[in-house]
Amino acid sequence: MSRSYKVVTYGCQMNAHDSERISGLLDAAGYVKAESDDADVVVFNTCAVRENADNRLYGNLGHLAPQKAKRPGMQIAVGGCLAQKDKGDIVKKAPWVDVVFGTHNIGSLPVLLERARHNEEAEVEILESLEVFPSTLPTRRESTYAGWVSISVGCNNTCTFCIVPSLRGKEKDRRPGDVLAEVQALVDEGVLEVTLLGQNVNTYGVEFGDRQAFSKLLRATGEIDGLERVRFTSPHPAAFTDDVIAAMAETANVCHQLHMPLQSGSDDVLKAMKRSYRSEKYLGILDRVREAMPDAAITTDIIVGFPGETEEDFQATLDVVRQARFASAFTFQYSIRPGTPAATMPDQLPKQVVQERYNRLIEVVEEVTWAENKKLIGTRPEVLVAVGEGRKDASTGRMSGRARDGRLVHFAVEPGQAIRPGDVVTTEITYAAPHHLNADGPVLSHRRTRAGDAYEAGRAVRTPGVLLGLPGVGAPRSEPAADACAR
Repeated sequence: MSRSYKVVTYGCQMNAHDSERISGLLDAAGYVKAESDDADVVVFNTCAVRENADNRLYGNLGHLAPQKAKRPGMQIAVGGCLAQKDKGDIVKKAPWVDVVFGTHNIGSLPVLLERARHNEEAEVEILESLEVFPSTLPTRRESTYAGWVSISVGCNNTCTFCIVPSLRGKEKDRRPGDVLAEVQALVDEGVLEVTLLGQNVNTYGVEFGDRQAFSKLLRATGEIDGLERVRFTSPHPAAFTDDVIAAMAETANVCHQLHMPLQSGSDDVLKAMKRSYRSEKYLGILDRVREAMPDAAITTDIIVGFPGETEEDFQATLDVVRQARFASAFTFQYSIRPGTPAATMPDQLPKQVVQERYNRLIEVVEEVTWAENKKLIGTRPEVLVAVGEGRKDASTGRMSGRARDGRLVHFAVEPGQAIRPGDVVTTEITYAAPHHLNADGPVLSHRRTRAGDAYEAGRAVRTPGVLLGLPGVGAPRSEPAADACAR
């Protein structure tokens, strides 16, 4: 009888990317995805960046210990960034864990599980450098319409609040031909939207000596017939160049949406963070983007309460938020992450100070995003219908999806109207909130797509070397009490 598995994912897009690879590997090894919580193999794909990541993992492992004691054949595996950081300490703290694997050896998981069963002891394998690029591994993907394609892994930056470079390693770039082949394979399956994924996408190509490789890659996606939307995440302001702006503006399928991490509006704090740009340069990039694409929706990440942040520094952040006119923002309260330079910096701020500033930041962010969203009332966006985005409200008959600029749109559906996730509709915006738009009138147009056909048929695709991301890749939103994931 086939053994069942369940993958539990914490953290960023890269982890979600890896979890689809993990699922694909287990499928290929003869496991089956569990239909309930009673899986024979439970895999935790962990994050070392989010607040309380350690407590969350060990709490969940503790809950599974009695269940595992009753089921001797059950196995528990721990991978991801926290596994890369803690290594063998995980088995010491939770001796009922069977396998620990790192960010560089995802492909070893099926062998490690089998070895642990055979030897009846824990297997810990943590490599210090990448041996196999994850995109060559099999994948189980659920979405039929929106996908991620990794163009690089790792990061060469040294931001003082971030532990990712030590866990993911130095940046490794895929060749453009390999990236485009993967995109083409997705489109051949009916995918309409692809997000190019990397820790720092706009340094893509430095490894093989082409500093304009990313803008060339964006332009090349415009030659792929049937690919309707291209997004990317995330760039770094220090390396963001005008050739990328031009490629965005001149390539029809590249969405006018840009996620540009700010982190702080204070030049002193940016210097302490080792973010090699200042607020004037940051705002200058946004000006050039909007000059080329007046309809561009710009989203960001902001950290509040970095060590040494003064009230003046915080006010500088609020000033930049007001000037930048963000469409949305991921907002984070700084907290100590062991292993980062910021963890040992003096002048760590009291929790109550950080919380109070965070609350004020949220007020300003929502004031700005609401004002920007209100400008869209009466417009008619094209919406890619999504599953798991927002809600389908039985009382109002609403479904949800993403506009080309990444904004979340809830739209009304008339009884009997057969609109599927993956289809494309045109709606008229009637109401704006800080984090979403409503279209309560009739759907103006509805285009059935191959992606919608696939969703309706319930097709499960397991394709070697193909990654499709979770539905609804788009504009971020405010998130309370979390740390800034590396972007």
